[in-house]
Amino acid sequence: MTFRLAHLSDAHIGPLPVPRMRDLLGKRLTGYLNWHRRSRIHNMDVLAKIVADIHAQTPDHVAMTGDILNIGLPAEFPFASAWLETLGASQEVSFVPGNHDAYVRSSLVHLERTFAPWTTADETALTSYPYLRVRGDIALIGINSGVPTAPLLASGKLGSEQRDRLEIALAETGARGLMRVVMIHHPPHKTGATPGRGLSDARRFEKLIAKHGAELIIHGHNHRHSVVHIAGPRGPVPVIGVASASAVPGTERHRAAWHMYEITRDGDRWTVEGVIRGMKAGENEVVELGRFSISPAV
Repeated sequence: MTFRLAHLSDAHIGPLPVPRMRDLLGKRLTGYLNWHRRSRIHNMDVLAKIVADIHAQTPDHVAMTGDILNIGLPAEFPFASAWLETLGASQEVSFVPGNHDAYVRSSLVHLERTFAPWTTADETALTSYPYLRVRGDIALIGINSGVPTAPLLASGKLGSEQRDRLEIALAETGARGLMRVVMIHHPPHKTGATPGRGLSDARRFEKLIAKHGAELIIHGHNHRHSVVHIAGPRGPVPVIGVASASAVPGTERHRAAWHMYEITRDGDRWTVEGVIRGMKAGENEVVELGRFSISPAV
């Protein structure tokens, strides 16, 4: 049997609700000014075509790795929830937050309440990270790297408590022989982003993977397609980044796209065929842009 996992990220839905003056205190002011520049980059008609194409390809599950929002305004969260519902039922869609979803501290209460249906583990009604969802032989492990930061910073962090729980989840699902897919917003390796934009505890994350392994790690944040590998106990672990689902200008790696991972098991061995679907320059439809193969270490 083949399990088909769709992956998209960084929707940055708009238009931005009109903020109140008190909403623009602190970091949100620079973010609001920056949005007016970026709003020309993120096109909602393109995003709608990406979502329609995902449905047309009939995946078994959809992973959305953060940054639905822009500056974490309270008025943004209902729009984010409504948009997530267009991807599918909460049991069929998993979400992890990005830095724009957790933009400021006052966003966090809205973040937890709004996204709870898409971040709840199979065996508990509580929303906490990491959460575990098992679909057949696939373990979907969602971790939260989205934390409030100072102005002009877009970094992420897991923290010691979440890393401890992640270590347990990786060990237990590995012992069960499951295909472990780790979902995170920030690129989780040391060289994954420029200063001020990366995962601050990436070295500790890499140590966890080196000890316990994972079969696939997927992320967003950089708004471009990327494939790197980090060390695992039995060999390299693939770390795959996806472009923004709504971006229109830029190079081929930056334009709007999503990934389909076709995961197949043959005995103790997993194979993953990746399909990149997105927008070509000057084109008006979503098409296949390329393919790549992954052979997770066993």
